[in-house]
Amino acid sequence: MLQRLPLMLAALWWGGISALSFLAVPLLFARLGSPAVAGPVAAQIFSLQCWAGIIIGGLLLVLLKRGQPTPEAFTTLGLVCLAMLLALVQEFGVAQKIVTARASGGDLKLWHTIGSVMVLGQWLCPGAVLWRLGAVPRGHQQS
Repeated sequence: MLQRLPLMLAALWWGGISALSFLAVPLLFARLGSPAVAGPVAAQIFSLQCWAGIIIGGLLLVLLKRGQPTPEAFTTLGLVCLAMLLALVQEFGVAQKIVTARASGGDLKLWHTIGSVMVLGQWLCPGAVLWRLGAVPRGHQQS
């Protein structure tokens, strides 16, 4: 069971980002009508998503580090670290810039674009980790 746990965590991470970022947040803006109403709720969802990514990523680092150090394992660990770094920068950097830009009339479009790129990166990295962990080892393909 412990061998499959990293795969399940990667699936949870990628699926959570997929559901929240690409379904829940756009639905908020479509249904609530006003960006002034939907924006703060979306910000809370993205914050939750960042913290979930940091926690799941940390668990994955612990679980994946137990295997043999191969180039493939280092790549997978690097993808986990990159996703966690993107989450941290989004939570403590970009999110604050969005709040400041909204309050001061700053370049809100720029910071939203940067935040969107970071969310995309956070989605791609766990997706790649999930893909790598779900790969069938060579010589074990079923007919």
